[in-house]
Amino acid sequence: MLLLAHGGAGTKKPSKAALKKLHESLKKGYGILEAGGTALQAVIGTIAMLEDSGLFNAGLGANLQLDGIRRLDAAVMEGSRLQAGSVIGLEGIQNPIKAASIVMESPHKILTNIGAKVLAAAYNLKPLPDIDEKYLERLKKMTAGEYELVRIFKKHFSTVGAVALDSNGDIAAGSSTGGVALMLPGRVGDTPIIGAGVYAENKTGAVSCTGRGEDIIRIALAKEVSMRMIEKTPLRAAREALKKILEIGGDAGLLALNRQGKFAIIHTTEKMPGGYAGKDGIIVKEGFTRVRPKNSHMR
Repeated sequence: MLLLAHGGAGTKKPSKAALKKLHESLKKGYGILEAGGTALQAVIGTIAMLEDSGLFNAGLGANLQLDGIRRLDAAVMEGSRLQAGSVIGLEGIQNPIKAASIVMESPHKILTNIGAKVLAAAYNLKPLPDIDEKYLERLKKMTAGEYELVRIFKKHFSTVGAVALDSNGDIAAGSSTGGVALMLPGRVGDTPIIGAGVYAENKTGAVSCTGRGEDIIRIALAKEVSMRMIEKTPLRAAREALKKILEIGGDAGLLALNRQGKFAIIHTTEKMPGGYAGKDGIIVKEGFTRVRPKNSHMR
């Protein structure tokens, strides 16, 4: 049994509180596995705890879009039945990862806000609190024109995600995000796109991605890594796929795990807080393996 989680790739150094919450979420998720729970249940439980914390760009801590509304994306996939579900632009629900899992068991696989809210209400999912008016006023003062928006878009992107392997040998992956800060309403990143932001198949592996969604979508990063894991270790498969991201000028990070318990926590960005939980304990760091551009002189 094994569980991996991350708090998003980017340039920002994670706070001590964020690292502590990652540790707590891994402990909770691994506890689900130890109690006989499935990989899917562990992934959902881990991500939901991160959504509830308000410390990450997901759930309670999600970014606001330009119109001051939080619209959340999430996706889950399990590797035994190849079942998947996602929600796009979900408003007013604190745990989009739970909404995505409900969609997964419905006749549909992807729902946007209206349909997703209907299901979320039917299952009494926790509502997302309204934004404080003082916060909105501060936000207005922060928006310093197009240059500032471009800078934010290029440097600050984050997602929470998890992958897991349970005692039955099944794997699962999930991801949840509030999108890019101050993004235009209607923009969709990689997180809710099956094969881009998440993918899980027992024969290959489970992958959860984070980074600049537009670049991740262009090479279907999660599926790319998963297919490479047919013949390669998660670390080698992920490293090769992230080099493709760098070649197109992108940045990303990911979790990759196979049924043999081999895994990778890897990123092109300066930081990607994350960790893993297994029989030997829990490890959390502000960054793990970094893939750098060719001819890079960065230390």
